[in-house]
Amino acid sequence: MRIGIIGAGAIGCVVGGMLTKVGRDVTLIDQWPEHVEAMRRQGLRLSGTCGDHVIPVKAIHVHELQSVTQPFDAAFVAVKSYDTEWATALVLPYLAQPDGLVVDFQNGINDERVAAVAGRERTLGCVITIGAGLYEAGHAMRTDTQSIGFKIGELDGKDTERTRRLTEVMNDVAGAKVTTNLFGERWSKLTVNCMANPIAGLSGLGSAQVRSVPGPARIAIQVAAEAISVGRGCGFEVEPIYGIDTQRFVDGAAGRGTDQLLADMATGAKGLAGGRPSMLQDVLRGRRTEIDYLNGYVVDRGRRVGVKTPFNEAIVRLVHQHGVGTLKPSPDNLDPLMQMLPR
Repeated sequence: MRIGIIGAGAIGCVVGGMLTKVGRDVTLIDQWPEHVEAMRRQGLRLSGTCGDHVIPVKAIHVHELQSVTQPFDAAFVAVKSYDTEWATALVLPYLAQPDGLVVDFQNGINDERVAAVAGRERTLGCVITIGAGLYEAGHAMRTDTQSIGFKIGELDGKDTERTRRLTEVMNDVAGAKVTTNLFGERWSKLTVNCMANPIAGLSGLGSAQVRSVPGPARIAIQVAAEAISVGRGCGFEVEPIYGIDTQRFVDGAAGRGTDQLLADMATGAKGLAGGRPSMLQDVLRGRRTEIDYLNGYVVDRGRRVGVKTPFNEAIVRLVHQHGVGTLKPSPDNLDPLMQMLPR
């Protein structure tokens, strides 16, 4: 399987690097010139929980995609959510015909947006549960110890040969499985992103701290309860969060079993290796965040199905108030959310 990964960020690099290391044919395509040149010059350095490696990879600039002559059997769209449509359209002409696949390999719920460009018959979803950071050009770090790293599914929930084939490929990076509940898994991951990303981006706290420091963790529970309720309102069976049954977050937000939930979240956080959620990485680089595609998505869908989302609305408002490139992470930024917590 020839694979093109458009968006060689933290996840794209960990996946592309590990697949290349075991002999898979992978091309990394990215729009950060220094990053591409660093990979070409010295190889891709990987570190963290995937081990230490320097891997000679095929890396090209976005504008060099036109030089690709052998079509990809699968193209992983691993860009930020706001770049989904153009990235999908860009890679389409370089897919094998008629069976080349586009794999939605992103945060957020963008499968239908990918399918609107590529066609539903050519689109697969992959829910990513590994964590990674890209803190300098040419160097990505895996930051989790998850036993299952990828959940791959058809948009219609069928168990197919092509999902099983892609699962076999992804097992070379981390544990992978076929899911027949793609959108239930998507809502689970969206909930995690809504909990961790903006709280970290606003406060500067890392992945483990967001789940273990009591104040931010209590905010995260409220955010999660809203997202779970919206996902259920949309008709999806939301899969467990951090391995914890979703109803416990709904109950915890209402003051039932909150202390034990906080304790279980903190225990689970011990398996994280000091990573930064992607939104904090974006804020520290002065880049646009995915807030509108994470918490903003929950707010929008909540309005459609009649579920109130005050914490998610407040988070979106706070991030927008600071603007792009001007947000300075500080725990003080969480004060308006702390004041909203039930007493």
